[in-house]
Amino acid sequence: MNALLQTDIPELKLVSRGKVRDIYELDGDLLMIASDRISAFDHILATGIPGKGKVLTQISKFWFDKFTGVVPNHLITAEVDDLPSMLDRHKAMLKGRFMRVKRARMFPVECVVRGYISGSGWKDYVRTGEIGGIRLAPGLRESDRLPEPIFTPATKAESGEHDENISFDKMCNIIGRESASRLRELSIELYMRAAQHAETCGILIADTKFEFGTTEDGILLGDEALTPDSSRFWPKDQYEPGRQQASFDKQYVRDYLEAIHWNKQAPAPSLPPEVVKGTQDRYLEAYRLLTGQTLEL
Repeated sequence: MNALLQTDIPELKLVSRGKVRDIYELDGDLLMIASDRISAFDHILATGIPGKGKVLTQISKFWFDKFTGVVPNHLITAEVDDLPSMLDRHKAMLKGRFMRVKRARMFPVECVVRGYISGSGWKDYVRTGEIGGIRLAPGLRESDRLPEPIFTPATKAESGEHDENISFDKMCNIIGRESASRLRELSIELYMRAAQHAETCGILIADTKFEFGTTEDGILLGDEALTPDSSRFWPKDQYEPGRQQASFDKQYVRDYLEAIHWNKQAPAPSLPPEVVKGTQDRYLEAYRLLTGQTLEL
């Protein structure tokens, strides 16, 4: 199968085209479609990963269903037969990779929870001994499990820019202390519930990010949830602190790009077939382990 790099639905108004998702207006709601685009180091790569958008959508749906008792989410339906008849000719393209979602006023921060020290958090710790203004114990190794999960919010970057880790106090200045406190509480609870489930399935969730919004009914969980794009998934049976870990996420792509010494400037390079297949296999395996089901692309 070929990768779906861009959608075209002239019957609907395009609201935005992000690194992965194309979003359209639909009768007061939004139609959110996960393409097969993949980004790394804040650039969309020239090569897509066939079926990746379906994996992201179905994993998010799994978690949305699992978390309904904790926080409402924006999902209305992900069933193609629920769509209006004017979209019938797009059903084959949409099946498995779309969500019809509620409109919400999204908070302009990413709610990051870290259970292990890795990625940008590791780099910040090596440089300052802190992550997002939180002082950590000295002597931690890369990939060490933290004594308890920490909440380290980030600003949402514009296209081509880096997300910036910020302190909780700065988050309070941006959205208000009451909202910030509630999002911190929800994020940590969701992470802990997800990490507990994933570990029984053989996956360690090193860190993840959530995005929340508000409607007249209150706070809801939006965007995607606990996917290989928004999280670091490590195979539990290969975990060994003190180094980078094998992963089910796009770290595999990042490692390839580092190995070819890409300067992280546009244009982004293409990926060879073996890296495309390796990435696809990792995403599908994450879905299988977490849900207990096999996803047919």
